[in-house]
Amino acid sequence: MENIIVGIGEILWDVFPSGKVLGGAPANFAYHVSQFGFEGYAVSAIGNDELGAEIISCLSNKKLNYLIEKTPFATGTVQVTLSGNGIPQYEICENVAWDNIPFTPEMEALARKTQTVCFGSLAQRNTVSRTTINRFLDCVPETALKIFDINLRQQFYTLELIEHALDRCNILKINDEEVLIVGKLFGWESKSELEVCNQLLHSCDLKMVVLTKGSEGSYVVTQTETSFKLTPLIEVADTVGAGDSFTAAFVASLLSGQSISNAHQIAVDAAAYICTQKGAMPALPVSLLERVKKLA
Repeated sequence: MENIIVGIGEILWDVFPSGKVLGGAPANFAYHVSQFGFEGYAVSAIGNDELGAEIISCLSNKKLNYLIEKTPFATGTVQVTLSGNGIPQYEICENVAWDNIPFTPEMEALARKTQTVCFGSLAQRNTVSRTTINRFLDCVPETALKIFDINLRQQFYTLELIEHALDRCNILKINDEEVLIVGKLFGWESKSELEVCNQLLHSCDLKMVVLTKGSEGSYVVTQTETSFKLTPLIEVADTVGAGDSFTAAFVASLLSGQSISNAHQIAVDAAAYICTQKGAMPALPVSLLERVKKLA
């Protein structure tokens, strides 16, 4: 198994009133994890159009590895509007390229070398990409970390999809809004957020559950410990991609030999920094990247 970490699923343009920026949770994750010295790969699909060509150009400029298939479908876009405190609302176009990611021999070869893979629910809204993601998961080594960053959006999820993904992962990343939805879907309305996390941890035999709660802090829950970290007070530009940078920094830190507590703190600080920047893929400061090496 090599030093390869894959984000598989949607890649798209987040279109803000001020212009468009490259996004999609798996691609954001792959980019940020690559900043910590790992071989991050974005795996997705684009259209044979100008927006698709711009994505390839942008990934190349960011020096991010990619396995991006061209399809007859349009490259994905999301209309993003921000509330007064920078919280995004999304309008996600359907039946686009990343809904139709084909499984290829190159993808299978990459999967067999993958150390960690991160996937979500959104790219599984369509049968083609859902099948590809599951075939990719079938091919990764048994010892790989498989992170389900649940990423619930609009109406693009079902209980069946979530249950199946929980069976395929060993780490769950979820936020405070999503944990309430999942608790309701499973009939656990009477349980607290942490009780839902612990229920998922044990009933799905997970290594850990990561719960982020925005400005209220975050938790990492394992079979033997619970880590809580406060969120730093910052001036928020927007929160797009903050959760993806959190997951990337946390995983990179763990794989570099950090304790859960240290990895958690680095993840918190990475996400806080992203919130001070516009868009989902700004460069992380060197001082933050070096903490992974110094504490390893």
